[in-house]
Amino acid sequence: QVVAVYGTLSDLLSVASNKLGIKATSVYNGKGGLIDDIALIRDDDVLFVCEGEPFIDPQTDGRAQEELTGSHTDWLTLNVGGRYFTTTRSTLVNKEPDSMLAHMFKDKDAWGNKQDPRGAFLIDRSPEYFEPILNYLRHGQLIVNDGINLLGSTACFVGVLEEARFFGIDSLIEHLEVAIKNSQPAEDHSPISRKEFVRFLLATPTKSELRCQGLNFSGADLSRLDLRYINFKMANLSRCNLAHANLCCANLERADLSGSVLDCANLQGVKMLCSNAEGASLKGCNFEDPSGLKANLEGKFLPGVDMEGSQMTGINLRVATLKNAKLKNCNLRGATLAGTDLENCDLSGCDLQEANLRGSNVKGAIFEEMLTPLHMSQSVR
Repeated sequence: QVVAVYGTLSDLLSVASNKLGIKATSVYNGKGGLIDDIALIRDDDVLFVCEGEPFIDPQTDGRAQEELTGSHTDWLTLNVGGRYFTTTRSTLVNKEPDSMLAHMFKDKDAWGNKQDPRGAFLIDRSPEYFEPILNYLRHGQLIVNDGINLLGSTACFVGVLEEARFFGIDSLIEHLEVAIKNSQPAEDHSPISRKEFVRFLLATPTKSELRCQGLNFSGADLSRLDLRYINFKMANLSRCNLAHANLCCANLERADLSGSVLDCANLQGVKMLCSNAEGASLKGCNFEDPSGLKANLEGKFLPGVDMEGSQMTGINLRVATLKNAKLKNCNLRGATLAGTDLENCDLSGCDLQEANLRGSNVKGAIFEEMLTPLHMSQSVR
C-alpha cells in the first residue's frame, strides 16, 4: 500500500499497523536495511514493515516458494500457535516417517496444508511444547530451553507428551514416559517423627479437624501430647509411646496400636473399633467420661494387653479379643463385654457391677478379689 510518511517513526509504525492489520515494530528499506530514523526515508523508497522477525526479501522468498517440490531438503516455515519455526522437510520426515508431521510434509500439498500470508504453514498447537518436539526431530535428543524445565516439573513433561502423542512421534513418547516415571519423587514410607508432628500440630488451628488417616507413626514418641479429636483411622501407631497423651474423642478405628505404650493416657470417648492393640500397655488409662460419652472398643484386637488399673466405666468391648489380657483392678462397671474373648484373662480385683458378659468366653479367666459379686445372669458361657 502507498501511505504518506510524516511525523516520527512511531507514527509511521502506527499507520502501518492500522493499514495492514498487524502490529508493526520494525521498518526496512528495499535492500533490507533497518530504518531507525524517519529522516532516512526517501520519496521513492519501498518500505517493508514486520512484527519483529528478520528481514526476508519478498522476491527471493517468492522464488523459493515457487521452487517448492517434494524434495526433503526444502526449507519451510511453520506457524505454530502464532510462533514461527524454520526447519527442513527432511527434519520433519526422516526421523519419524510414520508420524503426522511426516505425512503432512512428505509431499507438497498432500494434506492441503493452510498457509498464512507469509507462506508459513499453520499448525494450531502449543508452540511451547512443539519446540522440544522439533528439537528432538533435529537431534534425536530431548532438548529444552530455560522456559521449559522438564526435570523440575512433571506437568511440563505431560504437556510435551500430549503433543508427541498428537503428532505420533512414537520414539519420543517412549522417551517421555520413562522420563516422567523417573521424575516422580520416591515414595517416602518412613515414619513421622515427634518433631515433625509437633510442627504439624502447631501449624493447625485448634478448631480445625486434624486428619491423620493412614499415616505412619510407627515407633514415634507422642507421649504427653494433646491429641484430642484427631482422626487416626487406619494409622500405623505400632510401638508408639503414647503414655499420658490426651486422646479424648480421638478416632483410632482400625489403627495398628500393637506394642504401643498408652499408660495413663486419657481415652475418654475414644473410638477404637476393630483396632489392633496386641501386646500394648494401657495401664491406668481413663476411659470414663463424666458427660456420659462412652469409649467404643468394639471388635478391638487386644490379646495380651496390659490395662491394669484402667477406668473403663460403660466401655464398649463387645466381641473384642482380650485373650491373656491383664485387667487387674479395672473399673468395668456397666461395661459391654458381650461376646468378648476373655480366655485366661486376669480380672482379679475388677468392678464388674452391671457389666454385660453374655456370650463372652471366660475360660480360664481369674475372678479373684472381686469388688462386687458376679451374677450368673451376667454370663451364660
